[in-house]
Amino acid sequence: MAYTDDDLLFLSGIQHFRFCRRQWALIHIDMQWTENRLTIEGNYLHRNADNPEHRIRSGESPALRAVPLVSYRLGITGISDVVELIAAEDPDNSITVSRFPGRWLPYPVEYKHGRPKNDNCDILQLTAQAMCLEEKHGIRIPRGAMYYAATHKRLEVEFSSALRHEVADVCANMHRLYSQAVIPPPEYGPKCRNCSLYDCCNPEVVSGQWLSDYLKILDT
Repeated sequence: MAYTDDDLLFLSGIQHFRFCRRQWALIHIDMQWTENRLTIEGNYLHRNADNPEHRIRSGESPALRAVPLVSYRLGITGISDVVELIAAEDPDNSITVSRFPGRWLPYPVEYKHGRPKNDNCDILQLTAQAMCLEEKHGIRIPRGAMYYAATHKRLEVEFSSALRHEVADVCANMHRLYSQAVIPPPEYGPKCRNCSLYDCCNPEVVSGQWLSDYLKILDT
């Protein structure tokens, strides 16, 4: 299935969706958003990463910043943090960039303010960026990297078939919920404590033993 421009959902929603479907729905369907310390720190970290005018220092790999991304196969759109350019070994699997003579293989890098997570929500977002670049240029990108500010280290990611299939599955499910305008019920747990939408979601109230009392309040 090929999506149109009117169908496209935000690529950044993949991380939200994989972390918590209710969080994704509140942001992307119900249009709710609030800031907390973690989101503000994340915005600060992305300030230079997303700046297309950022100058490359001596010794740094050539890189593109704030690259528009779109996949009509997946139905997503977004903007990359950084796409580094690696000298291509295979000219048939490469791109050209007017600012940097030669042939290059894109190497997407996603910046996060925290530490590597126990799940793969960040990695799926990075994989989706690579899939968008592949669709645009007709190439195959084998790997990219996550950079975590808390550890000041990179985590290299190989874009396996399993990751690519999971991205496609997540995107299909996002489109399904979006078309149905469905807000999933909350599943209260430890991850809720740091969620910027905690007060909007009210997970302790809506889930668990207080659900009936909450519904009674809504009916009054």
